[in-house]
Amino acid sequence: MNGGLISIQEAVTSLKPSERKAAEYIINFPEEVINLSIQKLSQRAEVSEATIIRLARTLNYKGFQELKLRIAGDLASQSSSFNQSYQEISIDGSVDSFISNVSNNNIQSIHDTISVLSKEEVEKAISALQEARKIALYGIGASGLIAQDFKQKLSRINRWCEAAVDYDTQGTISANLGESDVVFGISYSGQTIDIIQSLKVAKDNGAKVITLTKYGSNPVSELADIKLYTSSLEKSIRSGAMSSRISQLNVIDILYVGMTSRNYEESVAALERTRKAVDVKKHV
Repeated sequence: MNGGLISIQEAVTSLKPSERKAAEYIINFPEEVINLSIQKLSQRAEVSEATIIRLARTLNYKGFQELKLRIAGDLASQSSSFNQSYQEISIDGSVDSFISNVSNNNIQSIHDTISVLSKEEVEKAISALQEARKIALYGIGASGLIAQDFKQKLSRINRWCEAAVDYDTQGTISANLGESDVVFGISYSGQTIDIIQSLKVAKDNGAKVITLTKYGSNPVSELADIKLYTSSLEKSIRSGAMSSRISQLNVIDILYVGMTSRNYEESVAALERTRKAVDVKKHV
């Protein structure tokens, strides 16, 4: 059980001032915190006990004890041989450094995402997608590529879906969704205006909303019935665009495999049909 420090670091900028104060103390002194009672921590962080309880709940934990257990798990993981830090990517670096740093950051992003991804929410998302009459997939920019990747996967197992990468198309699709449908909004920042507006239209029409954003409270995830999160804590903006995309694709693959396993024989048959259809063109 881990992910406590990662979830705090992801969420810290979106926390209320008192919760942020407690969070920053925990980030700075994690080894100390795991041995403190809630009373002692409140004194040292100069916040109320209620603030610490709220912080744990904001992070989707049952309470302070679960948060401490997850922080302890993080500290244990950091003592392993795995590199637990993101590497800056310098334009003046060697090819060897590019290979090492980019690969390390992608691996780290997936590793951290596993820590903040709720198994319960993943299970709900798989069920909702499996039962949906229609699936609408929304993303803008790099997130649009993730939506298109998911569409390609779902189309191959005979699921009705549409990927939209601009607001006009998203809004049009949302206007025709209903209670039997699912809309999946992808936005790493959770701040993308077009995604927010298109999800609101779909939600008003009764569609179930699933979101995939970075960890923490944000306008996109606040609209969701099912919240999925990724993590990508590297400092470089350039590398952030890469690692966040890899962690998003990893979550998409998890959902796809989950859906396929629910209806394995039909999924395999659909995959075989689509493979044959593509092969026919190659031999014309």
